[in-house]
Amino acid sequence: MRDTNREIQELLVDYADALRDGGIPAYLSSLTGEEAQRIASSREFWDAAEIVRILNSVGFADKAVTPNVGLFISRVDAKLASRQKKARALSKDKHSVHRNPLTKTEKPEKSI
Repeated sequence: MRDTNREIQELLVDYADALRDGGIPAYLSSLTGEEAQRIASSREFWDAAEIVRILNSVGFADKAVTPNVGLFISRVDAKLASRQKKARALSKDKHSVHRNPLTKTEKPEKSI
């Protein structure tokens, strides 16, 4: 069973482990109400947590992968082109209805 009355230093070590492993939500849910209060009111914890975040980002900088947004942008471009094409088709249909109000079944009468 884990220690439910951890000191700030122990909470910081656990935070650093969770940050490294990607388990921040699990870390936050593991906090007791008293621990959460101490963290919230401890300037020491927040200063140390900022240093841990910086060290973590430096330590994993070579492994960090920036997302490739090229696929996202191409999908957005395709969606925009599709919407423009549909809008042009709809506007052509609207213009053709206004120009020729007769339907295909109605034929104009020829004057004799």
